Amino acid sequence: MMGEQDAHFYFERDLVDERPGPFSFGDVVVHTSRSPDKETRNEDAAAILPVDEKRAVLVVADGVGGHPEGGRAAALAIRTLRKSVEKELADDRALREAILSGFDRANAAVIERTPGGATTLAAAEIDDGSLRTYHVGDSAMLVFGGRGRIRHQTISHSPVGYAVQAGLLDEQDAMQHEDRHLISNCLGDPSMHVGMSSRIALRPRDTVLIASDGLFDNLHTEEIVQLMRRGPLEHSVRRVAALCIERMASGAEGRPSKPDDLTVIAFRRRVASGKPG
Repeated sequence: MMGEQDAHFYFERDLVDERPGPFSFGDVVVHTSRSPDKETRNEDAAAILPVDEKRAVLVVADGVGGHPEGGRAAALAIRTLRKSVEKELADDRALREAILSGFDRANAAVIERTPGGATTLAAAEIDDGSLRTYHVGDSAMLVFGGRGRIRHQTISHSPVGYAVQAGLLDEQDAMQHEDRHLISNCLGDPSMHVGMSSRIALRPRDTVLIASDGLFDNLHTEEIVQLMRRGPLEHSVRRVAALCIERMASGAEGRPSKPDDLTVIAFRRRVASGKPG
């Protein structure tokens, strides 16, 4: 259970393609790095919370740019979520309820302890071969198979995200929109609400990707999927992070380019030994 000191992995620093530990049910790789155009700290934070041999929670938070205390809000949100989930599970609450309670407590903590601070928060619940997603803001999640078919994609809580969902903007226009950076839902707001998916069955070799908007503002969804759908997960994360950082730095004509902190957690369900893939 998660209460042990070494039973979680928390990332609040620049780090490249780290494998935080073995999981019997799949592979996990993390990348986080600060924006190439700044010298201040990385305002993203991430965590991997193993629950038991079949369950884990993957979490990304992105301190809202332009708000004071954004980086502290992101770190506080994840730490509060972790402590809340540990407490709720110790009280025999279901993991789904523990995560939702954690979001509420994290929001209250951000409001109380980082006045003026705000952050996104996205969590992927891996539970015995299935997935449920929870998110606030525009840190997003994708699920896709080995052939590149997208099986699930979260909707950014933003005016531009909702316009894409409604068919009023395509992805190319959305990436260039002047209001791309605005979000309509975040921790640090009393009216915060959590977007939660239904349970999604994970197939062998399905990839779950959870990332801050530094990824999705610089790479098209199809590019991400094609770079990551095959090969070792660690290599896939390295490729997608390298291209994203190159785009941030280059600003080539016709290519998206928005320097930002970048955090990616990727999970891939492992194929059982002796079974065809």
